[in-house]
Amino acid sequence: MKILVIPAAAAIVLCALAPASARPFTPAMSCDAAAGVVAANGSAVLSTSQSTYDRYVRDRRFCAYGEYIEPAYVQTRDASSCLVGYTCTSREPYPIFGRGGGF
Repeated sequence: MKILVIPAAAAIVLCALAPASARPFTPAMSCDAAAGVVAANGSAVLSTSQSTYDRYVRDRRFCAYGEYIEPAYVQTRDASSCLVGYTCTSREPYPIFGRGGGF
């Protein structure tokens, strides 16, 4: 039993010491760079302040089935409102006639 405990404990310590990959920090990026991260990867988690972050997508293909997209704007180094892509939401976009079908 002791033989299994020591390697398991060593693995836990090594995982804890592994550096976490940092999220891109939009206030320090240009608008083009922030939008480029999302466009190049299809989706990305971006930090928008020291304590907030969100997932942004290039288009609806990167959302779950049944989700819709809404334009997402963030603050960047050179723009107070930069369109970086979209966020996925379960809310239907802009219902014209409501659920009743209209007339």
